[in-house]
Amino acid sequence: MESNLPELVRQTGHLLLTFETMQKKRIIIFEDNNDLREGLSMIIESVDDFEMAGAFADAKRLIPRIQQSRPDIVLMDINMPEISGIEAVQQLHEQFPHIKILMQTVFDEDDKVFASLCAGASGYILKNTAPERLLQAIREVADGGVFFTPSIAQKVLNNFHQHQSAPEFIQLSDREKEILQHLVSGLSYKKIAEKSFLSYETVHSHIKKIYEKLHVNSKGQAIAKAIKNRLI
Repeated sequence: MESNLPELVRQTGHLLLTFETMQKKRIIIFEDNNDLREGLSMIIESVDDFEMAGAFADAKRLIPRIQQSRPDIVLMDINMPEISGIEAVQQLHEQFPHIKILMQTVFDEDDKVFASLCAGASGYILKNTAPERLLQAIREVADGGVFFTPSIAQKVLNNFHQHQSAPEFIQLSDREKEILQHLVSGLSYKKIAEKSFLSYETVHSHIKKIYEKLHVNSKGQAIAKAIKNRLI
């Protein structure tokens, strides 16, 4: 009887390859600078855990492009022609709340960074960031974290202080405050669970309750409200 081992090996290899491909995070880029867009694409394509699913010079036809490319993560330039990155974040977060958005920005855009945070972005990174740091930021956002470079975090805080109004009364439990602090620090749900000695499901339940108390529906909005109301 002829052996089927070679065919079995071939099929097994194909299944493993398919599984590995499925594990890759799909990324698309919106950036109007051609050189930067190409450079970002090359960086992302250089690693095994990411897959480039598209790169665009503007955010026109945003929704059809998202539906076609099915990204897990979007790198979004704040300043783009016709449709700004902030407008694009608002549309994306409203229709695809599961997609993580990492903004690409420059030093002198405090108000725009603040607006993007409130619109639902998952993090911010400067355009001159080293490739290794960029990949780290994408991975942290993909894992559920919120990524800030120190200078951007400071600018967000400065913006809050400049536009500060009377804080609301929001009552959180000690555990909810602890988890909110971890969320503001940029930790993923998994890392919060490890630090708090809780299950992933329990952390998820706490964060859902925190969102309800804060009347928000995204991490960015939760962080913004936490800082504004001095909850951490």
